[in-house]
Amino acid sequence: MKTNDIKKYTKIRTKQLGVIVGGIMMDNMRGNTRLIETFGSEVGLFDEIGSVYATDIVMAENSEGTWEDVEYTDKQIKSIQTREQFGF
Repeated sequence: MKTNDIKKYTKIRTKQLGVIVGGIMMDNMRGNTRLIETFGSEVGLFDEIGSVYATDIVMAENSEGTWEDVEYTDKQIKSIQTREQFGF
């Protein structure tokens, strides 16, 4: 599944907190950033809604209820490489 195919209210797994936690997609947008609700309480942090890099989304639940790995677009892969050059 591509990040651009993830629809609003889809369950996701993200890594922006340093560990993989659950969340819910909160927009239908496309691009390098997406709006999600993150369940930081799974690891002792706060639950919150905010923007994350699309490349921080690692898994999404498909319409059949199974988890799929997320694939990134060429533009998103280039974004990872650019951020790494600056130490992010």
